[in-house]
Order: sequence, then C-alpha cells, then structure tokens
Amino acid sequence: MYVITGATGHTGNVIARKLLAQGQTVRAVGRSADRLAPLAAEGAETFVCELTDATALGEAFSGARAVYAMIPPSMISADYRGDQAKVADAVANAIEQAQVKYAVSLSSVGADKAEGTGPVVGLHYLEETLNRIPELNVVHLRPAYFMENVLAQIGIVQTMGITAGPVRADLTLPMIATRDIGAAAADALTGLAFNGKQTRELLGQRDLSYSEVATIIGKAIGNPDLNYLQLPDEQVRAAFLQMGMSANVADLILEMADALNSGHMRPLEKRSAENTTPTSFESFVAEEFVPRYRGKSTSA
Repeated sequence: MYVITGATGHTGNVIARKLLAQGQTVRAVGRSADRLAPLAAEGAETFVCELTDATALGEAFSGARAVYAMIPPSMISADYRGDQAKVADAVANAIEQAQVKYAVSLSSVGADKAEGTGPVVGLHYLEETLNRIPELNVVHLRPAYFMENVLAQIGIVQTMGITAGPVRADLTLPMIATRDIGAAAADALTGLAFNGKQTRELLGQRDLSYSEVATIIGKAIGNPDLNYLQLPDEQVRAAFLQMGMSANVADLILEMADALNSGHMRPLEKRSAENTTPTSFESFVAEEFVPRYRGKSTSA
C-alpha cells in the first residue's frame, strides 16, 4: 500500500497514476471526493481528509508501505508559514502513529536554510520534523524552480506585451516540470533504495534565465521580440494582491525572489545525470504554455 497525499495535485497525481499503472495498491488522499474520483476510476482507494487532521491521517496511513508527504499551497492564506507547520506536524504525527517506515517528501532547493527563503522555510521545517521520527527512512526531494510558475506570465504577456517579475533578468535558475518531480517520486517510492534521512535535488533539464525564458516563449507564440523586465517589489506585490493572493503570501514570495537574486537560495548539488530530469523548457512551453495562452485546455 502506497499512500499519496495531495493526490490530485501536480506531483501527487503523476505519482498515483504511475503506481497504479504498475499494478501497485494506492490510497489517494485529498480534500475533495469529486477531484479524487478519476483516480478511484483507475483503481485507487480514496481517502478524503484535511492534511491538518492528524487523527484522520493516521487512519489514512494505516498499513502503508510508504507515504508521499507534501504541503499543498494556499495562495490566500493569512498565515502561510503557520499553515505549513500545521500540515507538517499532522503528517509527522500520523506517520509515527501508523508506524510507517518509508516516506518521500516534497521539499525544495533552498530547504537547507532555516530562514530568509519565504515559503521554502516551511519545507525546511517539514524536513526537520520528519527527520525527528527515529524509525523513519525518508528522502526529501528538493526540486528546483517549477516551470509551472511561468504560466502566471500568460496574463502579463497578453496585457503588457512583456514577461515580468521580481527576479533578475540575468539570473540563471534550474527549472523543472512538475511531471518530472512526480516521476522521480514514484521511482523512489517503488524502489525504496534509501535509508535514514536523505536529501536529493532535482534540477530540471538545464538552467535558464528569465531573459532566455522570454525568448523561448516569444518564439513559440509568434512574438520573437518578447522581453523580460524585472519589476520593483512594490509593483510586483500590488500585482499579486490584484490576482487575489494574500498579503502574507505575496511578501513570502518576494522574500524568496530576493533569496534567489542574492544567491542565498541555490542548489547544493552539482548538476549530474542523477539530478537532471528530461522535460525541456521548450517542450513545456509547447505542451502547456501555448495551449493556455491560446485559450485551449490541456490534459494537465
């Protein structure tokens, strides 16, 4: 039995489907029975609960060979770090209660730092909390910057004719598609080739600057002159609030951007075959960005 938290999300859904395709027994945990229904149709056992409910999670984790542990994001949270801690504590308590021996957690590049990295500080806390469970073997996956973050540029390109954000135009970032994170997590869960407490970075196919991102997007949408503009924090914050993001989350994301710009938040591992993943940014743009930009649905 593999228990997947966040089973309807970007990574959890990929993991659940891959395990089901291998004939594994999967218990998919989520907050919505409707959203879990497609996985149930594929053979998953579904379990509906909030990830802050340690008692319910203890039941969900009962009999698990391994658990995929993650903290779902909430862009409207008034206390994002507090909410992250509640989930981390509940998941850890449930793992101990159910005596689970193996876990794979979704963390992030930068989770080695205890402060100054915005929402990633909460993933540092998740790692530390799981590491305190004596009998648990856990690997913390630390993926790089999500390619999916670039989808927020669609509205900016359509209204302003540019891409824009708070990070430096020349800052190169390892960028990864969440499908590749899910694939790596599924492999880790089925192999269970880890002991003790470990971390593993996932650095995407290659590093890219936002200037290069703009060029690739521009070529794909027929606007070869598309540029990227770094905006002042105040302007970015106002845009985030207009999008419906809470002030607390907006401030944390700006803190993370500052950590990226300064180098405070960066990969610890050198790029290798083990931490490089297959999906190129060009493929992601063609398969995910362009259909959304043109108003067509995707399978994501």
